[in-house]
Amino acid sequence: METDYADGKAAGNKIPAAAGRAGLGALARELLRDRWLYLMALPGVLYFIVFKYVPMYGLVMAFQDYKPHLGFLDSPWAGLKHFRRFFGEPAFWSLFNNTVLLAVYNLIFFFPLPIVLALMLNEVRQERFKRWVQTMVYIPHFVSWVVVVGIFYMLLTTEGGVINELIFALTGEKIAFLLEPGWFRTMIVSQSIWKEVGWGTIIFLAALAGVDMQLYEAARMDGANRWRQLWHITLPAIRSTIVILLILRLGSFLDSGFEHIFLMLTPTNRDVGEVFDTYVYMKGLTQAQYSYSAAVGLFKSAVGLILVLGANWLAKRFGEEGVY
Repeated sequence: METDYADGKAAGNKIPAAAGRAGLGALARELLRDRWLYLMALPGVLYFIVFKYVPMYGLVMAFQDYKPHLGFLDSPWAGLKHFRRFFGEPAFWSLFNNTVLLAVYNLIFFFPLPIVLALMLNEVRQERFKRWVQTMVYIPHFVSWVVVVGIFYMLLTTEGGVINELIFALTGEKIAFLLEPGWFRTMIVSQSIWKEVGWGTIIFLAALAGVDMQLYEAARMDGANRWRQLWHITLPAIRSTIVILLILRLGSFLDSGFEHIFLMLTPTNRDVGEVFDTYVYMKGLTQAQYSYSAAVGLFKSAVGLILVLGANWLAKRFGEEGVY
């Protein structure tokens, strides 16, 4: 009996080891079979590792009085000193207000437009015209913000700008779009729409391409017009895509786009145009306050993480898939 028990115990020890070796062998065969797919994914994986994960080590600066000559390991610890300073700054609420307002405006006015444009393009039946429109709305995405701001400057400046000259011909007055604070947020959102709304349609058009055409045929047989088909078939088909992109959008809620805002800032609109991104640049690079600017950046990232987690939880509660 004892011998049988010992033999069974020894056999039991061999089974997990054999199963482990079989699992590793299956994994190796799978990697070998799909080696070209993994090879294609390798540049993207390396990009995220090098530029997204490795730099996270630098967040330790937010809790230090970082000195470049001492490095991360020898710089003295400061705890929450820089966060307390940031939240106590008189400019904090102004920065927060400016950043949140721009984010809300983009969410309200910019986010729905790629969906609307994709739905409109999906209804076009002439393929040549559809491809031409797609090309025209995609092109601005490849134009740098420097060029975009330059184009708007030439159109809106009071010194010979086309739009201002037209307004002057009609009303006898000119509007200082580039200098008046009240026009700043309108121009920022308008430029974002012009530059990126076409590019944002790509994902929604791809989602629309997967809709079963038999659903439309059945709806037409039941007497549904184009609006009914849009409401009851098209929109439900891309609803999960809309929810996922909205959740991801909330992750960068406080990212206003440094280059865009920085190029549009002037001494007259700085009170409404200064956001966290430009503030980090001013404090971190121009004034060499590395730890303080790292604390501001970490605050932004923490807010984005909370928004993503909260939005994903709400999506799950309402029956959507979410991002995880």
